[in-house]
Amino acid sequence: MIRVLLWREMRLHFCSIFICLVFFIGVLGSSEDEVRSLLEFKKGIKYDPLDRVLKSWDRSSVLANGCPQNWHGISCDDSGSVAGIALDGLGLSGDLKFNTLSGLRMLRNLSLSGNFFTGRLVPAMGAIASLQRLDLSGNRFYGPIPARINDLWGLNYLNLSSNNFTGGFPSGIRNLQQLRVLDLHSNGLWADIGGVLSELRNVEHVDLSNNMFYGGLSLGSDNISSLAQTVRYVNLSHNRLNGNFFLDEAVKLFNNLEVLDLGNNQLAGELPSFGSLPHLRVLRLGNNQLYGSIPEELLESLIPLEELDLSLNGFSGSVHGINSTTLKILNLSSNILSGSLPSALGTCVMVDLSKNNFSGDISIMQGWGDTLEVINLSSNALSGSFPNLANQFQRLISIMISSNSIIGELPSEFGTYPRLSIVDFSFNELTGPIPSGFFTSLTMTKLNLSGNKFRGTIPLQGSHTTELLVLPSYSQMESLDLSCNLLTGSLPSEIGNMERLKLLNLSRNTLSGEIPSAMNKLSGLEYLDLSNNNFKGKIPDGLPSNLKVFSVSYNDLSGQVPDNLVHFPVTSFHPGNALLIFPNGMPSKSNGPLGFNGRGQRHSSKANVRIAIIVASVGVTVMIVFVLFAYYRWQLQEFPRSGSRGQMTGRDIGKFTRPSLFKFHKNIEPTSTSMSFSNDRLLISNARSLPGQKELLTEIAECGLPEGRETGPESLIPNFPDNHSATSGLKSSPGSPLSSSPHFVEACEQPVMLNVYSPDRLAGELYFLDSSLVFTAEELSRAPAEVLGRSSHGTLYKATLDSGHILTVKWLRVGLVRHKKEFAKEAKKLGSIRHSNIAPLRAYYWGPREQERLVLADYIHGDSLALHLYETTPRRYSPLSFSQRIKIAVDVARSLSYLHDRGLPHGNLKPTNIVLAGPDFTARLTDYGLHRLMTPAGTAEQMLNLGALGYRAPEIASAAKPLPTFKADVYAFGVILMELLTRRSAGDIISGQSGAVDLTDWVRLCAHEGRVNECFDRDISGGEEQTKAMDDLLAVSLRCILPVNERPNIRQVFEDLCSISV
Repeated sequence: MIRVLLWREMRLHFCSIFICLVFFIGVLGSSEDEVRSLLEFKKGIKYDPLDRVLKSWDRSSVLANGCPQNWHGISCDDSGSVAGIALDGLGLSGDLKFNTLSGLRMLRNLSLSGNFFTGRLVPAMGAIASLQRLDLSGNRFYGPIPARINDLWGLNYLNLSSNNFTGGFPSGIRNLQQLRVLDLHSNGLWADIGGVLSELRNVEHVDLSNNMFYGGLSLGSDNISSLAQTVRYVNLSHNRLNGNFFLDEAVKLFNNLEVLDLGNNQLAGELPSFGSLPHLRVLRLGNNQLYGSIPEELLESLIPLEELDLSLNGFSGSVHGINSTTLKILNLSSNILSGSLPSALGTCVMVDLSKNNFSGDISIMQGWGDTLEVINLSSNALSGSFPNLANQFQRLISIMISSNSIIGELPSEFGTYPRLSIVDFSFNELTGPIPSGFFTSLTMTKLNLSGNKFRGTIPLQGSHTTELLVLPSYSQMESLDLSCNLLTGSLPSEIGNMERLKLLNLSRNTLSGEIPSAMNKLSGLEYLDLSNNNFKGKIPDGLPSNLKVFSVSYNDLSGQVPDNLVHFPVTSFHPGNALLIFPNGMPSKSNGPLGFNGRGQRHSSKANVRIAIIVASVGVTVMIVFVLFAYYRWQLQEFPRSGSRGQMTGRDIGKFTRPSLFKFHKNIEPTSTSMSFSNDRLLISNARSLPGQKELLTEIAECGLPEGRETGPESLIPNFPDNHSATSGLKSSPGSPLSSSPHFVEACEQPVMLNVYSPDRLAGELYFLDSSLVFTAEELSRAPAEVLGRSSHGTLYKATLDSGHILTVKWLRVGLVRHKKEFAKEAKKLGSIRHSNIAPLRAYYWGPREQERLVLADYIHGDSLALHLYETTPRRYSPLSFSQRIKIAVDVARSLSYLHDRGLPHGNLKPTNIVLAGPDFTARLTDYGLHRLMTPAGTAEQMLNLGALGYRAPEIASAAKPLPTFKADVYAFGVILMELLTRRSAGDIISGQSGAVDLTDWVRLCAHEGRVNECFDRDISGGEEQTKAMDDLLAVSLRCILPVNERPNIRQVFEDLCSISV
């Protein structure tokens, strides 16, 4: 009996040991599978700058229980299973294979944010049912989001932001009922926003900004209630939302909402009441199409609002006062608000009321309390004298009240505010001396008092000052603009103590004396304009070599020009300064638009003289023949009768012999190859039978001719042969802007000055959109001008002001321009665009007659991308390298992203509207947003023209009322990317095995058939690494021309381009 009991006990003990052994072996086997999965995952990590992962993820460091918790970023649960992978912000890169993680059955946290990983999300991710937190933000993952991600039932945190995910957002997110945070911002995702919001349950944080979600927000309470009851943060900004705002009944459901950001969309209509939102702290609705009055509760204490942004909309009415005790940031700029300024601003810290129609006395600011730090009241109709607020605004950092009608003197205490850093009172009617405190301030960085009537000296320490003001050696001043005033006296040498100065503009005063040599201390100076003064003596040596803008014209300077300044154009020194001597003669004409025979110019060689005499003789002979031919034509044709439009009368006869933009010459009959004005627009008679060639001339001319060239009849009517030789299956398409690409630049080979005929004076109004440039209508009327060409908008000129500043003047066509009020509003918006890759608009002129509508912009020295790509041989340029083409693409995408972020499609994107400036070929966009100034007929004509050239998106072609859109810009940009890769024009017809196709179809076909190498321009074909980059660029271009619902936004395209390494 005892033996039997002993045997049973031994058998039970043995079974226990066996079960434990089996369990232990199972655990070890499971842990081994997880280690194997992690090691497979590690193979995708190619670069580890901190050596954290590649070094520590080693099988030898696995613990006895099988948990690799000594591996960096790995954590295990109590059973030894891998529960978390956290590799955030380590700078890791590589192409990850997420299917290698499917064996981690207990994984709850996968966090890889802030690295440079690439790869796709795979459907197998949906099998990791234990996953609760997924954070892949700030990487370069791409492709669609798989629908199986909605199988992760336990997921409570999903962050895929700042990647390259594209495509439609999958439906079914209602399955994720544990989800609390959904962050997908800065991708290329799209879906109907109403469908997405109606599926969300129990979510507290939603960020879908910077994507391509579309649709309206006018959802019923039944569709939005599940989200509204829990959500605290909603950001849908920078999408394509349209339609009306949330309905009143839906807004009342958002009881817990704290932040609502819907900015930079296309939402329209009036705002509902927000009085039922007791927790709302931030409301951003800027850059939409909202209108009506501003709900009063937003400006009162009914809701605890801290930030309110309603800028760039169409809100109207008045703002009587801000009574909120919580509001800190208020931005109502760029609306059509009117009336006097609000009488009180509560406890606001930052206030922007600029670009409205506020009027009345500026002294109302005395009731604004003492909490303000930033004030912007620019571009209104304010008047009166600026009050003394020294004891009130002790916290003030920035104040901008430019472009108003403020009069009187500034209080002498103004510059003594202890924190004041930025002051802009430009373009008012201020008088008296400049307060000295601006120059003794230890915090002042930017001071702009230009365009006023300030008198006296510049209040720095000097022998003529009544009070010695010691400029601190640690001055923070970076920008000083005192131009266009009545300042006198000398420029004190203490200016050299402003060692941080980058911009100094003292032009258009009556300053005298010598330019102080102490200015060579300003090592960071980039912009220096001392023109239109009475400076004498020599230009000091040692001015900083990094100057980008320099002008001393219209002074009385003498002596030798320093060597480091001779590269500036002639207009930087002349007119004026007749006694200046250049080290090696005058700068070449290519340095500037004007020639000037000044002292110091070297005598030409005898051979050159002989050549000049011969050329002059030939020129005189040709001119005589031309005049006789013109006279003969005049005898054959009847001159326009007095009743015709564009009639020339005696009072319109100009008295100046030089070509001038607004001087009209009498009885000039155009020959068959000449230019004249008829109904105030340019006619090229020969071009009527050559539509493709006429468009070519227009396209060449729109962005300016090569520097130093002038346009004339001979240069604008090239000799187009009747039969174009085909090369490599390339033929010209009808209406192509580049018909017969080999002849593309013949249009500007003959430099001839052309007289321009137009009304003799400007009797209308000149409106400035930028305070950095000022001139009079009279000065513009006498500006030497050259015709650059004609586009669908009108005729383009190059005009040189007395100051030497060069503008492009677009004379808009009759019948295509909107009414004055609408025109002014849109022009003001266009004038606010400032970006290093965009040519800024400066002003517009509105004349008394319908044909006198002008838009003025900066002239960009450089040639268009079209000329660089399609010039004739022999080449004036070296072929653009692939790295240069990538840089150009990135520049254009960056500037388009800037425009789109501000709600403005370019609307006319093509290579001729991309100018390559400077030795590094910086791309500058022109002709942007002009459809905003046009009638529907004008916009339709622009779209038709764009279609004929090959840059119009298919959805625009089929629209009943074609209008520029963001997606249409992306399409046009995709076509330009293809042109950069192939060096073929969008309008070319390409013949091949599949018949004749246009550029986009040809590239698509080559990509589909695996023949992409046939597409690439041979000038840029390189090694394997460059070929991969070219493949990547081709893939980006193909995505840009996808159907509109699949096409990425420009921000996504920009990020894709930035990720291409050359």
